[in-house]
Amino acid sequence: MSITAGSRPDGTRPPAAVEEPTAAVAAAGAKARVPRKAAKAGRIPFRVRLRRDRTLILMTLPVILLLLLFNYVPLLGNVVAFQDYDPYVSSNGVTAIFHSPWVGVEQFSRMIDDPLFWDAAKNTIMLFVLQLVLFFPIPIALALLINSVIRPRVRAVAQAIMYLPHFFSWVLVVTVFQQIFGGAGIIAQTLEDHGWSSFDLMTNADLFKYLVTAQAVWKDAGWGIIVFLAALAAVSTDLYEAAAMDGAGRWRRMWHVTLPALRPVIALLLVLRVGDALSVGFEQFLLQRDAVGVGASEVLDTYVWNMGIQNGDFSYAAAVGLVKGVIGICLVLGANKFAHLLGEQGVYQK
Repeated sequence: MSITAGSRPDGTRPPAAVEEPTAAVAAAGAKARVPRKAAKAGRIPFRVRLRRDRTLILMTLPVILLLLLFNYVPLLGNVVAFQDYDPYVSSNGVTAIFHSPWVGVEQFSRMIDDPLFWDAAKNTIMLFVLQLVLFFPIPIALALLINSVIRPRVRAVAQAIMYLPHFFSWVLVVTVFQQIFGGAGIIAQTLEDHGWSSFDLMTNADLFKYLVTAQAVWKDAGWGIIVFLAALAAVSTDLYEAAAMDGAGRWRRMWHVTLPALRPVIALLLVLRVGDALSVGFEQFLLQRDAVGVGASEVLDTYVWNMGIQNGDFSYAAAVGLVKGVIGICLVLGANKFAHLLGEQGVYQK
């Protein structure tokens, strides 16, 4: 008796095996359902991502609407920079845009010929450079100091005390400095009680730039610590242990482990700070304008407010604000390109 291929010794054939879909077959089926272009690019189709992330999209939708309403829709009003805008030629300010005459670049020519504009620009750049040198490194130093504290409770208390002034308004900050450094403040009264000559730092125009820098440090330096502490928390402790085993002391570990870990965050915040160079503050300078005079406290933000709101020259104020925004964008792009040259990501990748 001959035995055919695939048969048992008794001549019967085994029952046909039930074919089960293998992982390769399932993957092939899933690949067949993905569009060819998306499969080639290795991307998930938009409708799949939309269905997957619909909950997160619904959560962020109110924020997106508020951002569009208050940050992007007002950009359409920059058209008045090319007009001689008069809000009283129509029943409301929006329709008045369509009835105001066009003047081209006349407002920008006027801005170039205005010495008050250049004085405000000079004060703005001077304050930016001063705050970049004196204010920007302080959150980094404070974050390194707090990170070196061993006891978690002491670290939490110190951090809370440092970033608490961030929640104070500028009115309160200026009032606190007035009570300390003003002519009737604690320091001046103490000096007078001991027979020494007092001083009034709040009305000294020559020292005003250092005063506002100190106010900014006291108010916002502690809040900036949070970003750097978050970056420090991501540093592996194995790196510190390996450096310590190689004989590196505390300063060596900070220089070769901590600071390189903070470098991407420092580069990112530096790019954003440079882009915000022409916006050194508004309320802080407006509150102290009368104490030190216009020559020391006038910056571009207060200049735009003075020309647009107080004098009613809306077109000229819009032109100054538009130039300020364009220069800010150019500074962000330039600083981000410089960060790429240093090997950092910056605001966006190459």
